[in-house]
Amino acid sequence: MKLLFDLFPVILFFGAFKYAEKQPELAADWVAALLGSASVSPQQAPILLATVVVIAATVIQIAWVHFRHGKVDKMLWFSLALVVVFGGMTLIFQNEAFIKWKPTILYWAFAGSMAFAVLVMKKNAIRGMLGEQMKLPEVVWNRLNLSWIGFFAVMGALNLIVAFNFSTDAWVNFKLFGGMGLMLLFILAQGMLLAKYVEEDQ
Repeated sequence: MKLLFDLFPVILFFGAFKYAEKQPELAADWVAALLGSASVSPQQAPILLATVVVIAATVIQIAWVHFRHGKVDKMLWFSLALVVVFGGMTLIFQNEAFIKWKPTILYWAFAGSMAFAVLVMKKNAIRGMLGEQMKLPEVVWNRLNLSWIGFFAVMGALNLIVAFNFSTDAWVNFKLFGGMGLMLLFILAQGMLLAKYVEEDQ
């Protein structure tokens, strides 16, 4: 359930895009009405409608987190800022390039903040999150942290490759299935590595 909640905006983005692809003229009319624009190209309507939906979904997601827990993680606020800024520019200029950059900026922000923490603040972000659940050798914590930094850096680059070398439809599919699939595979690989040390600790 937690995973579905985290993917809530992405799932709605995907759904809105796919629906608008089947009804581009209707989607163009909706977007034009929402933006107060004289006209919107049916070809651009799917990504524009999906962008409107993902902005609204992200706002609702954060409002719900704040209502339930009274506190919103800084990275969620950062994600909201990115989707509003890059999504807003996509809608204003009717140019999908802006929203395509958003995942990369977010991935690289994760990688950059983790690298800054370990290099400047001498803090291991992964150990900070998992240190109370398990005990690992220092070298393993460092490898885990480095692997996550590398993963986020690669995901950011991969997003740009797909976004600007393939169709928008392919990028939307990758955004949901490719991103989620690679993340799950990476987490499984991490779990297999950690299982060894958990068993030894027991």
